[in-house]
Amino acid sequence: MRPRWLYARAGLIALVALIVLVAIPKLSTPRAFAIWVVLATALVLFTLIQHRRGYGWSPPASRFEAALRSKKPRPPEPVELLRMQRELVLGSADADHAHRRLLPLLRGAAAARISARHGFELGRRPEAAQALLGEDVWELLRSDRPPPEDRHGPGVPPAQVAAVIERIESL
Repeated sequence: MRPRWLYARAGLIALVALIVLVAIPKLSTPRAFAIWVVLATALVLFTLIQHRRGYGWSPPASRFEAALRSKKPRPPEPVELLRMQRELVLGSADADHAHRRLLPLLRGAAAARISARHGFELGRRPEAAQALLGEDVWELLRSDRPPPEDRHGPGVPPAQVAAVIERIESL
C-alpha cells in the first residue's frame, strides 16, 4: 500500500473514532476528546511503524548485539573427552580414585588394544601382556594390584599416566 493511502486510511479511522466518541451520550466531550487523542496517537504510531517496515527499515543493532553477532560460538567439547579429563585430574590427585577409576580405565584400554592387535585377552595370558606392556606399565595395570595404603594420598603422576598411555598406543 502506498504511503498516501496509508495515511489517508489512518486519518479516516481517527475521524470515525472521534465521531463515535462524541456521539456517545454518557461520555462528556472533554473525556471523549482525551480518549480520541490517545487512540489517534496510537494509530499514528502504528501507521509510522507499518510505513517504516514497508521500506525494509530495521532498527540499528546496538554495539552489544553487534558484538554478539560477530563472535562465532565455539563448538562444545565432546562429553567423553571432558569425562576423561576429569578422570585424569582426579586420578592424579587422589590415590583411591586412581586405584578405583583411572587404572581400571587404562587397563580396559590396554586390554582392548592387546585383544585387537595381538589376539589374546589380558586376563587369560598375563605373562604375555606383561611382556608387551613392560614391567613399569604392567605394575600399574595388573588386576591384582593392591589398594593404596594411603587412600587420600597423591595418585598417579600425570607424567606416568602419559607414559602409560603412550605405551598402550604403541602396541
